[in-house]
Amino acid sequence: MVLTGASSGIGLAAAEELARRGDQVVLVGRDPARLRAAGERVRECCGEPPELFRADFAVLDDVRGLAERLRERYDRIDVLANNAGAIVLEPITTVDGFELSMQANHLAPFLLSNLLRDRIGRMVVTGSDAHRSGVLDPDDLNSALRSYRPFRAYGTSKQANILFTAEAARRWPEVPAHVFHPGVVRTRFGNESRIVALGMRLLPFRSPEKGAETLVWLACQDPARLIDGGYYADRKPHRPRPKAADPALAARLWTASAKALGLDA
Repeated sequence: MVLTGASSGIGLAAAEELARRGDQVVLVGRDPARLRAAGERVRECCGEPPELFRADFAVLDDVRGLAERLRERYDRIDVLANNAGAIVLEPITTVDGFELSMQANHLAPFLLSNLLRDRIGRMVVTGSDAHRSGVLDPDDLNSALRSYRPFRAYGTSKQANILFTAEAARRWPEVPAHVFHPGVVRTRFGNESRIVALGMRLLPFRSPEKGAETLVWLACQDPARLIDGGYYADRKPHRPRPKAADPALAARLWTASAKALGLDA
């Protein structure tokens, strides 16, 4: 199982739990030191060190290189957990020309999934009920850069996650795909802001272990018992807002994302 965003938060919690169950886990993270520390924690759970792959989703060439290295290493990836994500507190344009939260949270996992499609047995995507604040316009993936609002930009990227998963299920029937809301989890999100970081410490948020439960459950459940392309929370089907459940919008997003990344739609 390949987990992105696995050096902390629910990605690391999921990796630890899966390792305890005897699964082979592969950790992907951006920061080398935190990735090594996460690998040591997983090793302590199962006695075997996991394989580690560094990639920064703010750089699409990193994502392409990650896909190439994973393809060279593994003939089969039973589960790809697209879990990496970020709340971006100010308008930032990546070296690839995209608004950072849209790239890190949607375009990078979209690219990785497409490049690994023929190796993936199942896909699990970390979404969020923050999608309710999303204002996705597939014709302008950089719209958040105008009048930037961090949580609206984040919500738009989470709206994209849910639409992407549903459309992947329609286009790739051989790859079961599921997306979930982990709850409001106390993680490293927003650490660049003292106010957000203080809230993360003081408010009664979920632990990363609790937030990871549905990810682990979706990774291990019999796909026949799940809704392909479905949105889940607390291990139960969950109805997203209509703007994240529109098949026409999902198809438009797929086409626009593929065009932006130079992929065949």
